[in-house]
Amino acid sequence: MTLSRPTMTPPRHPRAVAMLIAWLILAIPSAAYASDVADRFTSALEKGPIYAALAAALGGFLTSLTPCVYPMIAVTVSVFGARQSKSRREAMLLSTVFVLGIAAMFTPMGLVAGLTGSLFGAALSNRWVIIGIALVFLALAGSMFGLFEFVLPSKLTNKLATMGGVGYGGAFVLGLISGVVAAPCTGPVLTGILLWIGKTQNPWLGAAALFAFSLGLGVPFWLVGTFAVRLPKSGKWMVAIKSFFGIVLAVVALYLVKNAFPQLTASLPSAVSVPLVAGALAVVGIALGAIHLNFDEGPGRAVRKTIGLVLTIGGLAFLLAWLEKPKEFSDQDTSSSDGGEAFDWKTDETEALAAAKAGNKPMLVDFTAEWCSACKRLARETFPESTVRAELGRFVLLKIDATQDDDPKVMELQKKYRVVGLPTVILLDAKGNEVERLTDFVPPSVFINSLRRVK
Repeated sequence: MTLSRPTMTPPRHPRAVAMLIAWLILAIPSAAYASDVADRFTSALEKGPIYAALAAALGGFLTSLTPCVYPMIAVTVSVFGARQSKSRREAMLLSTVFVLGIAAMFTPMGLVAGLTGSLFGAALSNRWVIIGIALVFLALAGSMFGLFEFVLPSKLTNKLATMGGVGYGGAFVLGLISGVVAAPCTGPVLTGILLWIGKTQNPWLGAAALFAFSLGLGVPFWLVGTFAVRLPKSGKWMVAIKSFFGIVLAVVALYLVKNAFPQLTASLPSAVSVPLVAGALAVVGIALGAIHLNFDEGPGRAVRKTIGLVLTIGGLAFLLAWLEKPKEFSDQDTSSSDGGEAFDWKTDETEALAAAKAGNKPMLVDFTAEWCSACKRLARETFPESTVRAELGRFVLLKIDATQDDDPKVMELQKKYRVVGLPTVILLDAKGNEVERLTDFVPPSVFINSLRRVK
């Protein structure tokens, strides 16, 4: 059996498709600003595991609409026999088993990523590792734009597609194999989810997220197998979806580079005209053809798409940097608007320990860095809150700047306090014993309870 890709025909409403996807892209920076994180899965997690699972499922569903997955759907469903089943119930069960096979392929990845979360945390605190990840994202973006393709050899793909046979066992095996065949297109979304899972250091949450991703990826297979749904013809709209993924990946890559080298945007003005200009550039880029045009449509359109991509990616990257940039971030800004005094942050551990011992006080150790957006959000939103500030008054405050994580002193302190990623806020009681450790952004209402548990 040969899996051939259908000939692409122009969509009936290309501009409508482009406008819809443009709206989705322009919504991304706002979501990122709400959580100060580029990764939408982290943002969803802050609202609860259910939101994170829905975000992962949405990522899986959008992946199923890409050109290297979508054409497989009808053919694959026929292979395991859902189209030839004698009843709707049998078709539904076959389709469900197939989707569970896909889940069996991806879910263990989430479990492993969660179990090795400390390794992810340590790696993501190194700016050169972050640069490596950004390069991977740029490579994946290039694949989405059609510069090259991550695909399995056609002979292997065709052979895998015919394995398993008809029946429940065959449907499950084919689901497993389809996960492998679809892997090149799942990469862009899957990479982001796995990085997020590594930061959570929660294997069960990781497994649940990848299970949800698998369900999203399997939705079209399940619908076609269960209800014999006729899919819309493959067409240029799938190229638009790939371009959408590519733009998101490229913007995230630039965001990561900005975090690793904050001096790149240190001089970015805070004027309200910046987001207006950046947004206008992105809109112009989309109108030129960043999404709805393809590179193989002739030299003229290839040039238009290139210019459109540069304007769109650059505009969105600057917009995101402006939104994420702390407008009033400094030690002095931790003073409140009601006239409260600024925090007395100490930067020398020996001095801080001596002060804590002399005053019989608990101590807060804050490991931070210029490229750590969650650290900045803690300093901007959580620490200055009036009840938190009042409670912090009885603590000795020690701030460790880990921006240069290859500094021997920083490395020694990270080893001493077992820091594997940023942010890390450690609360020590008056005897020097660790009471609690926070490794992500927490709002004032949660942080105040942690402080009150320290004696």
